[in-house]
Amino acid sequence: MKPNKTALMYATDLLYRQEQSEQHLREKLVRKGYEEDETEAALSRLKELHYLDDGRACAHQFERLYQDSHKSVRQICLKLAQRGFPRSMIKECVPQDIFEREQEAALRTLQIKYKPSADPQKMLASLYRQGFDVSVCRAAVAAFGEAGLDDE
Repeated sequence: MKPNKTALMYATDLLYRQEQSEQHLREKLVRKGYEEDETEAALSRLKELHYLDDGRACAHQFERLYQDSHKSVRQICLKLAQRGFPRSMIKECVPQDIFEREQEAALRTLQIKYKPSADPQKMLASLYRQGFDVSVCRAAVAAFGEAGLDDE
């Protein structure tokens, strides 16, 4: 059964709601039942109109997640890869020195999930599972413990 809207109209509606990668948008159009020729024509037209730009979308989404979340850079990269962005493009978005930002994000994670008196090994393991580097985990747990001592 052929959809009522053209592939271009449907893709435009999807982009209006949320920024998409080309790969993700292609997959959605194929799942919806559009022919390959119509899908490719729609994607080409959207790129021509600058509505579909993987580089810009990847950088924008990385920056938003990097600034506004307590996720590790590894988690952010994984999330963007799941959204269809190429790993090489994602890697270009990662700043050179991320230690301080990662430590702050790990500390926020600990503040949300634990009390300062919690088992440091559990906190370390939790942060590590969330994609934080070992050195970041150790620094965040130490800072969290010190903040708890200051409160007493």
